[in-house]
Amino acid sequence: MHGPALVNWLLALLTAAAGATCLARLRRSACAPGGAHRPLARESDAAEALMGLGMAAMAVTGATVPPTVWAALFGLPAVAFLLAAAHAPAGRAHRLHHAVGALAMTYMALAMAAASGHQHHHTAAQGLPLLTGALLLYFGGYTLWAGSRLLRTPAGTLAIGTTGLPHACRLTMGIGMFAMLLTM
Repeated sequence: MHGPALVNWLLALLTAAAGATCLARLRRSACAPGGAHRPLARESDAAEALMGLGMAAMAVTGATVPPTVWAALFGLPAVAFLLAAAHAPAGRAHRLHHAVGALAMTYMALAMAAASGHQHHHTAAQGLPLLTGALLLYFGGYTLWAGSRLLRTPAGTLAIGTTGLPHACRLTMGIGMFAMLLTM
């Protein structure tokens, strides 16, 4: 990412906290008596934990990690989400969203790697402007939607294990993805 170091570190803290929260929800749901957590919600928690922690790592390490590592880390889950969305109608939109997020992370990693090969990469934009713009529109809209859902959550329900926390995590992930795309 090409942003001020402070912005990169703040973004890393924000997304790492969201990813760790999703990971804690995933772990807590595995220990819940009677399997209170639905499989689709567990899948979502796992995907959001991967994205949050991966976004934090990418914000800090940037192009120092080989693009093949990022492509494997995000490309494989993207393919899995696309296949799952094609074969299971339940949760299709949610799986497609996770696939778009994972593909966007793969795209950013490959764009950073391509730009690091150029000598004057600080002055040129990374990636394809049209694709970056489309992803910015998608994640900007998603962030507004997630924020509106969070506003409709009853007051005082943002504690661990309640319905408001997943909305807060999704809002954080949308903001993080938008910020990462904006600094490309």
